[in-house]
Amino acid sequence: MSSPLPRRRAWILTIVATLTMAISYVDRQTLAVLAPTVTRELGISETRYGWLAGAFSLAYLVGAPLSGRFIDRVGARRGLLWAVGLWSLVAASHSLAGGFGSLFALRIALGFAESPSFPGAAQTVHRALPPGERARGFGVLFTGSSIGAALVPPIATAIARRWGWQSAFLGTAAIGLLWVPLWIATAYAPDVRRAIDTAPRERSSAPPSSTWELVSSPPVLRAILLVIASAPVIAFMLNWGAKYLVRAHGVAEGSVGAYLWLPPVLYDLGSIGFGDRAARSGRLGTPPRLVVLAFVLACSVTLVPFAMSAWGAMALAGLAMAGGGGLFALLTHDMLSRVPKDSVALAGGITAAAQSLAYIVANPLIGRSVQRSGSYTATLVMLGVWLIPGTVAWLTLRRGDPSR
Repeated sequence: MSSPLPRRRAWILTIVATLTMAISYVDRQTLAVLAPTVTRELGISETRYGWLAGAFSLAYLVGAPLSGRFIDRVGARRGLLWAVGLWSLVAASHSLAGGFGSLFALRIALGFAESPSFPGAAQTVHRALPPGERARGFGVLFTGSSIGAALVPPIATAIARRWGWQSAFLGTAAIGLLWVPLWIATAYAPDVRRAIDTAPRERSSAPPSSTWELVSSPPVLRAILLVIASAPVIAFMLNWGAKYLVRAHGVAEGSVGAYLWLPPVLYDLGSIGFGDRAARSGRLGTPPRLVVLAFVLACSVTLVPFAMSAWGAMALAGLAMAGGGGLFALLTHDMLSRVPKDSVALAGGITAAAQSLAYIVANPLIGRSVQRSGSYTATLVMLGVWLIPGTVAWLTLRRGDPSR
């Protein structure tokens, strides 16, 4: 089925949906960028910081499938608007944290509030673009997370240096307010409303799939396994990049933003590049050779601890992030081309929950490993090894039939 929107309007909507992802990552990553300062001033250990990183993911794990079902029912147009307003308020409240307990509670609240972000954005792309352009659309969509991750280091550190870390949380949370008029101007136009608000039962005569039916279906199960395999690589750079630079390369806490922009930029290039190649293949599913190439790039994470400089480490981490971005774009395109049209947001919520599950397990383990060994070497090597079983499973398990 072709998109009912003109191509230009469909891509404008896709870009604004991508900005939703960028804003969500600005708000969730502010703590990671300020982690050396915040954990020192609040007396939070490395292990407890790992639990803080996991707290957001725990809430997202529970909230994402529920949000996916919610978005499938009410539509992304309204659902995303409500979600951005709520999570911006919660993100600003981080400035009031006085210790581990209050910060832990706020991370839980932020995880729940942000859980509609990916299901809503994925549904928007799927409904706005025709099947032949969706792979490119998902490639662009995944740049939102890295755009946000690239923007937040210079913004948050600059505000923190001048006015303190509490003000940095307020400043980054305010960015969400800039998105609201863009979304209203694009998603609330009459022709766009007709395109993206169409009720699922009008698009398909089949009954909506249950959560368990989707989780156990071949396309979603394959995607879950590959997400769990690749997410820890991305989690390391998002949550531990600043701490790694300070500990391993002696970078000053206020200067980490000068380095941390590079991996997210390469993540963008990987996501867009692999998404474009999948679209050019002319297939609704994802060519396995592209997944293998993205896997090889992601394995560059094992070389990061052997870099001789901070820039060298970030370049290798960037290659790994390019592979991770490619894997995310490819697995999402493949999965959503094979699930029922009325369950796209729910399927996206399920894989987002799988990503959160990987973060929940990985972040505390990383914290414990670093605290015990005083080094990141073993952790980074194991992250590369962990990619292997999930990639093999994606390549060998039954795929399911594509569905337009």
